[in-house]
Amino acid sequence: MKWRWAWREQLSVVGPAVVLAVVAFVVAFQWVKPAPPNRVVIATGRPDGAYYGFAQLYRERLAREGITLEVRDTSGSVDNIRLLEDPRSGVDIAFVQGGTGAAAKTDTLVSLASVYFEPLWVFSRTAPGPSDLRGMRGRRLAVGPEASGTRAVSQMLLAANGVTEATARFSPLSGLDAVRALRRGEVDTVFLIASADSATVKEMLRSPRVALLTFPRADAYAKRFPFLTKLVLPAGGLSLEANLPSRQTVLLAPAATLVVRSDFHPALVDLLLVTAAGVHGRRGLFEAPQQFPSPDHLEFPLMDEAQRYHRSGPPFLARFLPFWAATLVDRVKVLLLPLLVLVPLARLVVPAYRWRIRHKIVTKYRDVVDVDQALAQRPGAAECGELLARLDRIEEAVRTLRVPLGYADAHYHLRLHLDLVRAKVKEARAASSSG
Repeated sequence: MKWRWAWREQLSVVGPAVVLAVVAFVVAFQWVKPAPPNRVVIATGRPDGAYYGFAQLYRERLAREGITLEVRDTSGSVDNIRLLEDPRSGVDIAFVQGGTGAAAKTDTLVSLASVYFEPLWVFSRTAPGPSDLRGMRGRRLAVGPEASGTRAVSQMLLAANGVTEATARFSPLSGLDAVRALRRGEVDTVFLIASADSATVKEMLRSPRVALLTFPRADAYAKRFPFLTKLVLPAGGLSLEANLPSRQTVLLAPAATLVVRSDFHPALVDLLLVTAAGVHGRRGLFEAPQQFPSPDHLEFPLMDEAQRYHRSGPPFLARFLPFWAATLVDRVKVLLLPLLVLVPLARLVVPAYRWRIRHKIVTKYRDVVDVDQALAQRPGAAECGELLARLDRIEEAVRTLRVPLGYADAHYHLRLHLDLVRAKVKEARAASSSG
């Protein structure tokens, strides 16, 4: 039965430490982040658009990290915002053009970064051709479909110049359809938001009797609409050989942005921004090297994790480990915190156990010392009898005291000292009786 006693004795000391360790890990586990999904969906635009093409590059790069990116073509930025706002749509990320944020009906959307400039190109027939947007009254304007970013930005700028659907005819045509309609004389002006590499833009610049509108009041537009940036396209900027365009042109440009819901998994934020840097970080006609992804030119607030990335770059672990490994370490690092408590606690268990055993012996020693000190008061025979009875009770308690074998020496020393004090009490009683 001794082994049972020893087990209970050790458990009385180790048990609280084990319970504390379990509680510490349970509490820490509440802060462990869930694993990031290995499949996400991005809303883009039409299959022949820039958003769709960039999404394909994202998909290739994310696949190397074990993330499957499903690319979903849509009608454009307004449609993308609607899909993001609907949790049942399955869309996690979207390309959203600057200037379309007014279409959002909730405040649950956040930005990760702007990724490149999307200039607004306004092409008009030269007979007659307006000098600025105020001259668009009474004209037939191809501003793109209802759910497109082109239409949202075009209508905003036109309205600021007093041109509305009541004073002009708006057509949903866009892209090549709008170009053909302009050539056939079915529309007077085409609004396009496209990159400088767009084949449609270059084709329009080569078209006879078609003029590219310049924005001499670009600074005023940029002040009124913060999502717009003034860009200067030099003569021959698109083609030195063909001299496209034939004169320096001032353009206005919203920026394409990556937008997610506020509950987007934070581990994927860094991965997406690293991917965006690889795709959009090169020098462009209007972009400086490493200018994008950028925390500027945004309509939706910047997500906290994205703000940390733009300030400090990728996390330390992400620079040296594969995505899955860096994510795993980031998730479980909080479980290391209980170890900071458990390591010193484990070092205290053995001293605490020793103290507990010695305390039992020391307590009995205190009782023996009390009897020994009582002898200094020169007790009488009756009092000595009481002291002997007290020593008998102490001896009975000591005899039944259980201690590990390693502490047997202290146990037997106690019994020897108890016998020593008993002998002194008996001597004192004999002396008192003979006196």
